[in-house]
Amino acid sequence: MKKLIWLAVCLAVVAGTVWAGGGRDRREGYQIALITMDSMDEHWLRLNAGAQERAIALRNAGTMVWVDWGAPVIGKVDAAEQLRLIEDAITRRVDAIMLAPLHADALVPGIQRARAAGIPVILVDSGASTDVYNAFLFTDNAAAARLAADELARAIGGQGQVAIINAQAGAVTTMTRENEFRAQIAAYHPGITIVGVQYSDGHPHIALNQATDFMTAFPNLAGFYACNEGATVGTGMAIEQRGMAGQIRFVGFDWSEATRGLIERGVLDATMVQNPVQMGYKGVQAAIDIIQGRPTARHVDTGVTVVNRGNAHTID
Repeated sequence: MKKLIWLAVCLAVVAGTVWAGGGRDRREGYQIALITMDSMDEHWLRLNAGAQERAIALRNAGTMVWVDWGAPVIGKVDAAEQLRLIEDAITRRVDAIMLAPLHADALVPGIQRARAAGIPVILVDSGASTDVYNAFLFTDNAAAARLAADELARAIGGQGQVAIINAQAGAVTTMTRENEFRAQIAAYHPGITIVGVQYSDGHPHIALNQATDFMTAFPNLAGFYACNEGATVGTGMAIEQRGMAGQIRFVGFDWSEATRGLIERGVLDATMVQNPVQMGYKGVQAAIDIIQGRPTARHVDTGVTVVNRGNAHTID
């Protein structure tokens, strides 16, 4: 996996150069544009690694497939840049687009224009407020959020105040993670009070400041729930800086070297780990199946694992 991640980093640079240049000579074979929320989080590096792995395997088997990766430069706040990347992919006449929408509504016009141009659209990780896409590879974020609520409730003994550090306020993925967590707490853990939520846009340092503010405002805070990698890392940093590891209990989302370290140091009790490699790998295969007219599942759940100190060593 580490080799794949390194490949993903290299390809991110190449993709950014190609897309910024506004065009390139068309390589022989199928061209797939992969557009993610950013190119920094390990989640997206892993998703791209899975996509590149499948493309390489297909080329080795004789089907020429190329995946170009693009993402907003400033991170998970620029839906307009994702729209521009879609328009650029349409102009380049790619054969398929794999898209992780930053916003459920804002990306709909781009998806619709791609479909009107005859380009299949495969959503990965997060959905959009339209049904014109061809396939959607996802984590069951509702189920994962309910698991997270139960994990945090168990850690704090079913009693106390907890705070939420979310990422994007308009993304289907992160809002599902927040809303289902809230619903599970309300339905099954009446001794727990959610004191508030802040939106970090997935930036660790913003999340750090937000979590610090919560701890200052609520000195008896029992726990945190964070909704993506950046929010998890930033919240963990805040807990660690305050010397509250093991006292303020903490459940997050996603897997990276940073979240692994938080678990090993006893800061993070559990994290909901998706399978972005499979999203990328199966997304490319779905794109080729659709292009070549083969039947493919429209909705594919790529799974989630609850990772804690007991099983962290089993996760790559």
